[in-house]
Amino acid sequence: MNLSVDLCGVTLANPVMTASGTFGSGAEYAEFVDLNKLGAVVTKGVANVPWEGNPTPRVAEVCGGMLNAIGLQNPGIDLFIKRDIPFLKQYDTKIIVNVCGHTTGEYIEVVERLSDQPVDLLEINISCPNVKEGGIAFGQNPKMVEDITSEIKRHAAQPVIMKLSPNVTDITEMARAAEAGGADALSMINTITGMKIDIHRRCFALANRTGGMSGPAVHPVAVRMVYQSAQAVKIPIIGMGGIANAEDAIEMILAGATAVSVGTANFTNPHVSEEIVDGIRAYMERYQVSDIKELIGAVHDR
Repeated sequence: MNLSVDLCGVTLANPVMTASGTFGSGAEYAEFVDLNKLGAVVTKGVANVPWEGNPTPRVAEVCGGMLNAIGLQNPGIDLFIKRDIPFLKQYDTKIIVNVCGHTTGEYIEVVERLSDQPVDLLEINISCPNVKEGGIAFGQNPKMVEDITSEIKRHAAQPVIMKLSPNVTDITEMARAAEAGGADALSMINTITGMKIDIHRRCFALANRTGGMSGPAVHPVAVRMVYQSAQAVKIPIIGMGGIANAEDAIEMILAGATAVSVGTANFTNPHVSEEIVDGIRAYMERYQVSDIKELIGAVHDR
């Protein structure tokens, strides 16, 4: 039985990876999860300099998931290269570095710093606010998506995955723009913008007022967007959004995802990513699927 998948020329032992921002860079989960059993670890977002993130409170539980407004707090590329890459290199798993920035130049600085590092792929978080364009996220304007993708590809030594925001009118427009810019793959979806109000104190639950919603409630939206994008582009897709078990992961693969990322579920069950790998294997045995590639995009009408 073959669970391995090819992602932009990089072979993953299985299609299960961790979603950026929910797993740190692996160290805090290493005592719970055998990282060798994962297809890849996707790191927390890394910027050219340390980011403090947003003021607290910045996490709130909501029905069917959670809101976060962490603000991409991270230690910066210098410490990441010194501390986190050597830690991950101890394990037999692929390393995908999530890159964030406020301007194209900031993204490029990180991408260039990583060009000679032993990492396998780059995931570009284009939900960051573009300070030179008045704060609009890069991922909400198709021309901006194509331009920043093209520019990053000019400087990247590793394959480039563009992480798409769901906070748009037409996800396929963004998917096509990233492909036109030369993206090697897409990952989707990032969080959906939401808000929670404390009715007893009559104040916002988050200091940032709004935050990104993740968890089981967003899963049907994510599956729909992965399916639509898989019909619109030819490059591989990493599906994420509310994956809490093997059934959710398989659903995403049937919709067209080559691989999947597990995020919010890590907070309630740190063993979940390993369990999903085992669950996919059990599903393949049950339905006599010899190669997981047979399942990618295999959904059909009744």
